[in-house]
Amino acid sequence: QVQLVESGGGLVQPGGSLRLSCAASGIIFSFYAMGWYRQAPGKQRELVARINIDRKETYADSAKGRFTISRDNAKSTVYLQMTNLKPEDTAVYYCNDVAISWPWGQGTQVTVSP
Repeated sequence: QVQLVESGGGLVQPGGSLRLSCAASGIIFSFYAMGWYRQAPGKQRELVARINIDRKETYADSAKGRFTISRDNAKSTVYLQMTNLKPEDTAVYYCNDVAISWPWGQGTQVTVSP
């Protein structure tokens, strides 16, 4: 049974930083390209960043230059370092593989507000 547990969200002022973590269990983590997704109120869930098994990184335009995705295969964990946060980054953040193969976790709330 695959389980994804996201953490690290919180309330931060514009310009601030957060580091999100997603721990996966029940899979051979290193076999999968992983992604960070987010869903803002009233909007569809969107892919923010992905990291392939060769560690190649890809970002949505909104995240380029501000977010960095990384992975630790030994810990079955994917990270999202977010800097220069903006109010429009407010959303619930989730991880999954890039094919969205598994049930969504509970997500972690990121709120960017003065």
